[in-house]
Amino acid sequence: MRPRERLAHPFDTALMTVSEPEVVPETPGRSSRFPSIGRAVAVVSLLALVALLAYGVLAKRPNNRIDDALSQGKSVEAPAFDLAVLEPGQMPSRLRAVVERSTSDGRVALRELQGVPVILNLWASWCPPCREEAPDLERVWREAGPDGVLVVGLDTRDVRDDARAFLREFKVSYLNIREGDKTISRRYGATGLPETFFIDRDGQIVGHVIGAVNLDQLRAGADAARFSRSVPAMRGGARRSSP
Repeated sequence: MRPRERLAHPFDTALMTVSEPEVVPETPGRSSRFPSIGRAVAVVSLLALVALLAYGVLAKRPNNRIDDALSQGKSVEAPAFDLAVLEPGQMPSRLRAVVERSTSDGRVALRELQGVPVILNLWASWCPPCREEAPDLERVWREAGPDGVLVVGLDTRDVRDDARAFLREFKVSYLNIREGDKTISRRYGATGLPETFFIDRDGQIVGHVIGAVNLDQLRAGADAARFSRSVPAMRGGARRSSP
């Protein structure tokens, strides 16, 4: 007798027809692109951070160009400015024509004062040392103004009404101009207030006092500006760091 044949079960047929899952070949470079992009982003971010730090260091570095030149007995061209008049002051006859002409539009540019020795004082009403030097500045103005030396106050980062109240309090009668930011102060290398620069008739800085200036320093600076004689930068009295 032949052995009985085994009938195929439907389940067996299903097992026999199940195929292996299809393996999709990986596209070359598809997965490797992402790590490269990540590295590139990281490098760019690092370079941006380094650039930002370098800019911060350079921005805070003192600009000693003027003082370095003065220490070698050299003058240096005064940075130009063109600023609004805060108060025109009261001019002696020798300076009246040039100052009235330069302030006629409500502004003053340094180039318009060519031919006039200038004492440029940087100040603000919120600066206590500026109060200490104010009487000496007015005194030297009354002495040197008739001889043709112009005192110019540069009010910086101040409230206009506060600045004018300061001028009234100290009976300031010389020309005052103002800047709303520190653009011009930075060009002069000022890092605090007050600071005073002595500029000769050719627009060259021939002297500089850092801090509250005293009477002797003002007189020496006025002579330096009048006779175009460079003197080394001098340390004055108290000083307030710029905000």
